[in-house]
Amino acid sequence: MAREFTSVGVVGLGTMGAGIVEVFARNGIDVVAVEISEAALDRGRANLTGSTDRAVARGKLAEADRDALLARVDFAVGLDALHSVDLVIEAVPEHLDLKQRLFAELDRICKPEAILATNTSSLSVTEISVATARPNQVVGIHFFNPAPVMKLVEVVRTVVTSADVVADVEALCARLGKVDVTISDRAGFIANALLFGYLNHAVDMFESRYATREDIDAAMKLGCGLPMGPLALMDLIGLDTAYEILDTMYRRGGRDRRHAPVPLLKQMVTAGLLGRKSGRGFYTYERPGSPKVVPDEQTPTTTEPALTDAVLTTVGIVGSGTMATGIIEVFAKAGYEVVSVTRGAEQSAKVFEAVQTSLNKGVVRGRLSEADRDAALGRINWSATLEHLADVDLVVEAVVEELSVKKALFASLDEICKPGVVLATTTSSLPVIEVAMATQRPADVVGLHFFNPAPAMPLVEIVRTIRTSAETIATAQAVSATVGKTGVVCGDRSGFIVNALLFPYLNDAVRMLEASYSTTDDIDHAMKLGCGYPMGPFELLDVVGLDVALAIQRELYLELREPGFAPAPLLEHLVTAGYLGRKTGRGFRDHTRR
Repeated sequence: MAREFTSVGVVGLGTMGAGIVEVFARNGIDVVAVEISEAALDRGRANLTGSTDRAVARGKLAEADRDALLARVDFAVGLDALHSVDLVIEAVPEHLDLKQRLFAELDRICKPEAILATNTSSLSVTEISVATARPNQVVGIHFFNPAPVMKLVEVVRTVVTSADVVADVEALCARLGKVDVTISDRAGFIANALLFGYLNHAVDMFESRYATREDIDAAMKLGCGLPMGPLALMDLIGLDTAYEILDTMYRRGGRDRRHAPVPLLKQMVTAGLLGRKSGRGFYTYERPGSPKVVPDEQTPTTTEPALTDAVLTTVGIVGSGTMATGIIEVFAKAGYEVVSVTRGAEQSAKVFEAVQTSLNKGVVRGRLSEADRDAALGRINWSATLEHLADVDLVVEAVVEELSVKKALFASLDEICKPGVVLATTTSSLPVIEVAMATQRPADVVGLHFFNPAPAMPLVEIVRTIRTSAETIATAQAVSATVGKTGVVCGDRSGFIVNALLFPYLNDAVRMLEASYSTTDDIDHAMKLGCGYPMGPFELLDVVGLDVALAIQRELYLELREPGFAPAPLLEHLVTAGYLGRKTGRGFRDHTRR
């Protein structure tokens, strides 16, 4: 039977430490909350009372329960107060020497059977444990911020941690209402190892002026459904904390360059731009500690799309696949006359049926009136010849992702379309400049990368090449706004914003599985419960298609030549075996049994 924890100690009462105190006290466990000085103790007490008062104000905690919770907490200065607790968990700053000194003292003070735990998010639990004479009783218990809300706990065992200690901690997590994933001692564990490479890559995008901070964050929120954009999340975590985690992971994790902190991050930390807690990081906040963003010198002067003289009434859409069908619906519902060009009458009939079915669903769900549905269908003209695009104002190409096919198509459009027409490609991975240079009007060519399903997804990536004119970008921005999408502007680089940030993260998850570090379920749980992602990486890969993921990852690797971007061998093997995800019934999971 698991041991009964009647009292625990928490060392360090910052935001994380106070949150951990609240988690234990909420679940009927007496807590000794320790700080280094009276002033620090007062700040910790304020952190706890502020959190519980907010919970009461929001109706999530009764006043009587709050009072009972606070009565279970004994605040003290100095470690001697921890002499009789059953478990101690530390939440002090992420410095190895500090934690080692602390654990040496805890080893001296705490009773012999007490478990000593660290909440470190990146440091070696093993190196911390050897500062004690009881390394078999040292374990990592990594809560996520805010601890009272986030469901995940990473339980980190070292090579000498007792199996009984791990089992006792797992049972404790269940008592606390948490979902635990038990893993071995490796840099970053699961969540941070996958999260911080992505965050660092986003900072690199911003530093190189590939896209604005607003567009990077909007792209990942709207394109992937993430709760926060990466730069806003860095501000919330704290840039100093992020730097320490990345630096530790780089040194401990095989010196992967993608974990080497981007120079801008070190510069901002040195300048005191630490994020929300200092009032300024990638964004500027109303005051230190405030979540409210206020305008600064980098804030766009207007939220309106750039002015353009172009008047667009008719849009040509080439293609007959799922993406083309969705884009036809988007433009028709927005009031544009649409010319749909497919390879023949049979394909046009299939596209018509798909558009009609989708619009009918909108009517059934109350999102669209029957009159609006009929009007949208009435705006679509069906064709099997490109010559019918001679008088349109904009062409959007959504044919197969083969560069030769797209180049041949754009060469034909160049001959057929009138001067000044914007020619857009929906490619998600191919170089837009190669498509543009198949024409005699590269200034008029732009990427308009819609996301699937196009009628539902609110994001469009507007991809400018080095030849795309400002007028063309302005037109693309105006069109995106007119059809109800958020347009984010980025350069012509493999993956653009979303795929360039998303797929290396997915590839890292495959590598983690390949190394037998954790399971598909635990990795998915870690990212959903620890980071608030709508889907775990393996769920998402099976939905996207492993063949699609592999093709995008190969494109990223070929362009960037970054060793860490090389496709994981396991991903290649699964694709070779025909395990492509949901569409074949099997990918990382077997979907035929569900």
